[in-house]
Amino acid sequence: MRIILVIILFFVCLSSSSWVKSLSPSLNDDVLGLIVFKADIQDPEGKLSSWNEDDESPCNNWVGVKCNPRSNRVSDLVLDGFGLSGKLGRGLLQLQFLRKLSLVRNNLTGPISLSFSLLSNLRVLDLSENSFSRPIESEFFRQCGSLQSISLAKNKFSGQIPESLGSCSTVTLLNFSGNQFSGLLPSGLWSLQGLRSLDLSDNLLEGEIQGIGGLSNLRGISLRKNQFTGGVPDGIGDCLFLRSVDLGENSLYGGLPSTMQKLALCNALVLCKNGFTGELPEWIGEMRSLETLDLSENNFSGQIPDAIGKLQSLKVLNVSKNGLTGIMPESLSNCLNLLVLDISHNSLTGDLPSWVLKLGLQQVLFSDNGLSGSMDSVLASSTENSRRKLVILDVSQNKLSGEIPSAVGDCSGLQLLNMSRNSFLGSIPANIGQLKTLEILDLSENQLNTSIPLEIGSAISLKELTLEKNSLGGNIPNSIGNCSSLMSLSLANNEISGSIPTSLAKLAYLQIVDFSFNNLTGNIPKQLANLVHLQSFNISHNQLNGELPAGGFFNTIAPSAVSDNPSLCGSPVNKSCLTVLPKPLVLNPNSTDATPGTFSQSFHHGKKILSTSTLIAIGAAASIFIGVIAITVLNLRVTASTSRSAAAHAYFGGNDFSQSPTTDGNSGKLVMFSGEPDFSTGAHALLNKDCELGRGGFGAVYRTMLKDGRSVAIKKLTVSSLVKSQEDFEREVKNLGKVHHGNLVALEGYYWTSSLQLLIYEFVSGGDLYKHLHEGSGGKTLHWNERFNIILGAAKGLAHLHQMNIIHYNLKSSNILIDSSGEPKIADYGLARLLPMLDRYVLSSKIQSALGYMAPEFACRTVKITEKCDVYGFGVLALEVVTGKRPVEYMEDDVVVLCDMVRGALEEGKVEECVDARLQGKFPAEAAIPVMKLGLICTSQVPSNRPDMAEVVKILELIRSPSEDQDDFK
Repeated sequence: MRIILVIILFFVCLSSSSWVKSLSPSLNDDVLGLIVFKADIQDPEGKLSSWNEDDESPCNNWVGVKCNPRSNRVSDLVLDGFGLSGKLGRGLLQLQFLRKLSLVRNNLTGPISLSFSLLSNLRVLDLSENSFSRPIESEFFRQCGSLQSISLAKNKFSGQIPESLGSCSTVTLLNFSGNQFSGLLPSGLWSLQGLRSLDLSDNLLEGEIQGIGGLSNLRGISLRKNQFTGGVPDGIGDCLFLRSVDLGENSLYGGLPSTMQKLALCNALVLCKNGFTGELPEWIGEMRSLETLDLSENNFSGQIPDAIGKLQSLKVLNVSKNGLTGIMPESLSNCLNLLVLDISHNSLTGDLPSWVLKLGLQQVLFSDNGLSGSMDSVLASSTENSRRKLVILDVSQNKLSGEIPSAVGDCSGLQLLNMSRNSFLGSIPANIGQLKTLEILDLSENQLNTSIPLEIGSAISLKELTLEKNSLGGNIPNSIGNCSSLMSLSLANNEISGSIPTSLAKLAYLQIVDFSFNNLTGNIPKQLANLVHLQSFNISHNQLNGELPAGGFFNTIAPSAVSDNPSLCGSPVNKSCLTVLPKPLVLNPNSTDATPGTFSQSFHHGKKILSTSTLIAIGAAASIFIGVIAITVLNLRVTASTSRSAAAHAYFGGNDFSQSPTTDGNSGKLVMFSGEPDFSTGAHALLNKDCELGRGGFGAVYRTMLKDGRSVAIKKLTVSSLVKSQEDFEREVKNLGKVHHGNLVALEGYYWTSSLQLLIYEFVSGGDLYKHLHEGSGGKTLHWNERFNIILGAAKGLAHLHQMNIIHYNLKSSNILIDSSGEPKIADYGLARLLPMLDRYVLSSKIQSALGYMAPEFACRTVKITEKCDVYGFGVLALEVVTGKRPVEYMEDDVVVLCDMVRGALEEGKVEECVDARLQGKFPAEAAIPVMKLGLICTSQVPSNRPDMAEVVKILELIRSPSEDQDDFK
C-alpha cells in the first residue's frame, strides 16, 4: 500500500512544480524516484531488495546507488548485470543530480524516452547489452546537456542515427555498435570536435565516410561490419592522435591515402574484408607504433614492401587472401615482437625463410602459396624456447619437400599442425606423440610411406587427425583409442592393411571416419555401433568381411560408404548374411576305423566321399523329415489360432511375416528400414502381458527381441479407425523413418494390415523421465548435471524435428526415454501425422494425459497449431525437470499449476526455492534460475512470444558454459 501511495505522490509531483518545491528532497526526489523506477521493472533475482520506501535517504545502504557526500543526493546509479527486465519508467526523472546512469547487461526493453534529455546533469549514459529497440526519436539528443559518454551498444535499435546527435558538443565517447542502425551517418557527427572514441561497428550503415578530418581529437574509430562505400578519406591523416582504426568488413575500395603515414601514434590498423587495390605502400613503414596490421581479404597486389621491417612494435601482421607475389622480405626478421604472421592464400614464392621461427612466433600461417624448400632448416635454426611458443603452424598447399623433421615434436605448445598438400616424404615422426596440446594434425596429400606410429596415441588432445592421400602402410594402431577427444579421423587413400581396431569404440566423441581406398581386412567391430555421435563412416573400397554392426548409426549407413567390400554383408550392401552352421556330419567310407558307419567331419581332397545312391537316399530322408516338421507346425498353428484374437492372428500370420503388400485379414506387410525382419519372440511378446512396457494415447507398447539378440519396442496402434489408407500410412511412416538424431527414438520399421498397424522402434533401456522424476526409478535422484543434460538433449531433439517440419504434439515427461548412458530420447513424435486430418479435439482426447503441457491455442479452433505448441510443452517440461513437480498438482482443496507457481515465485524474488528440494542445494543457481526463466518464456500465452527451439538450444548452451566443469553438482 505504501508503494502505491509513493507512486501516486510521484505523479502528483510531476503535475505540480509547487508541490515539488514544498516537499523535502528525501521524500519527493531521490527515494521517490528510485521507488517508482523499481516499481516499473522486474527484479527476479531480488538485487534491489535493499531499496526500502521507508528509508529517508537512499545514500546509506541502497545497492547500486552512490551519493554526493556534500549534497547527500544521488549522483551515480550503477545496476550492471542485475538481471532486470521491463521498460524504463519516468521515476529516474526525479534524480535531478544524477551524473552517471549505467544499466549494462540487463534485459530492459522498449524504446528510450525523449524525457531522458531532462536529466541535465547527466555525464555518463550507458545502456549497452540490453534489448532496447525501435528507432531513436529524432530530437532525443537535442538537449543532451553535459553528456560526455553515450553507449547504446549491443541492443536492437533500428532506423537512422538522429541528426540531433550533432548537438552533443561535450561528448567524448560514442558507442552505438551492435545494433541495427541504417542509412547515412548524421552530418553533425563530424562536428563533435571533443570526440575521442567512436564505435559504430556491426550495424547497417551506408554511404561514404566523409568529414573525419574534423575529429582532430579522435583516439579510436571503428566502423567495422557495415555497408560503407568509397575510399578512405584523405582527412584521416589530420587525426594525429588516432591510436586505433578499424574499417574492416565494408565495401571500401581504391588505394590507401598517403596521409595515413602521419598517424605516428596508431597501434592498430584494420582494413580487412574490403575491396582495396594497388600495391602495399612503402610509407607503411613510417607508422612506427603499429602493433596490429590487418589488410587481409582485399585485392592488394605486388610484393610485401621491405619497409615493413621498420615496424619494430608489430605483433600481428595479416595480409592473407590478397594477390601478393614475390618473396617474403628478409627485413621481416627485424620485427622481434611479432607473434602472428599470416601470409596465407597469396602467390608468394621462394624458399621457406629460415628465420621465421627464430622470432618466437605463436601463429605461422603460410598456406596456399608457392613456397618451396624443407622444414629441416627452419626448425634447426630456431631455439628450443621459440619452438615451445608455437601454437599454430600451417604450411599447407605449398611446394615443400623433404622429411618431416623430428624437431617438430619439440613444439610442445602446438595446437594446430597442418603440413598437407606438399611433397613431404618418409615417415611421421614418432615423437609427434609428445604434443600433448595438439588438437588438429593434417599431413594429408603428401608422399609419406611408412606406418602410423604407435606413439600417435599419446597425443591425447587430438580432435582431428587427417592422413589421407599418402602411401602409408602397416596397421591402424590400437593406441589411437587413447585419443579420447578425437572427432574426425581420415586415413583414406593409403595402403593400410590389417583390421579396424576395436579400440575405436572408446572414442565417444567420434563423428567422422574415412578409411576408404585401403587394404583393410577382417570384421568391423560391433562395438562401433555404440558411438552415438557418429555421422559418417566410410569404409568403401577395402577387403572387409562379415556383417555390419547392428544399431546406432549403422542402421542408416549409406550404401556408398560400404561399397566394394565383396565379403561384407548386411542391408546397406544388399547382401544377406548367411547363418554360420557347424560342419555337416558325413559318412566317411575311407575311414580306417574298425567300426562300420563311423561319422567324420573331414573331407579328403580329390576323393568322392558319397555315392550317388547315398546322396539320393539322404535327400529322400531329408524331404520326409522336412514334411513331418511342416505338418507339425501347421497343426500347432491351427491349435493356436483357436485361442488367439483375430487381431493377433492378422499380426503374426502364423509367425511368418509376409513381405507381400496385401492387406487382407490373414496376412500383412512388414518393412524393416535396416536389416532383415527376423523376430524370435514376437508372438509371445504381444500375447504376454509381462512384455507390455506401457500404454499411451496412441496405443500399447511391447518389448520383443530379434534373433540377433537385440531388443526392439513395438507400438500397437489403437487408432485404427482414424489411420490413413495404406499408401498414406506407409508414406508418412517412411518419412518418420528418415528422422535420425541422437536424442530421438529411432523408428526401425512397421507392419500394416487394414485392421492392425504396428510401429517398430529401437528399445531404450533406461525407462522414462516421468518415473525418474516422480516415482524414484531405481531409488536414485537425478543430480543437477543429469537434469540439465536431459533438458538440453530434449531441446536438441525437438529442434531437429522442427527442422524436419515435424510437430510432436504430445511432448511430456513420459515420452522422454533415458538410455543406458543417461542421454534423453524423445518418443512418439509425429504420430498425429498418421491421422487423416488433424482435428485438435480428436487429438486432445488421445493425448489428454498431457494435461498441463498443452498450449492454450489447442482450445481455440481459429488459432493455427504450429511448432510453438511443442515449445510450450518443452517449457513445462523444463520446469518439471528443475522443480521435480508435476505440471498440475492436485491438493486437498486446491489445484497448483506449475507454470503459475514458478512465475509467482519469480515475481516475489523466491524462484530459487522452486528448485527440487531433493537436490539439497547441490545445484548452480546461475544455471537453474535462467533455465526456469527460459521455461516461463517458452510457456508464454502468445505463441509468437515463444522462441524457436533452435534459439532455445543456443540459450541452453550459453547457460551451460559457465558451470559445465562443476563436479559438485553430480
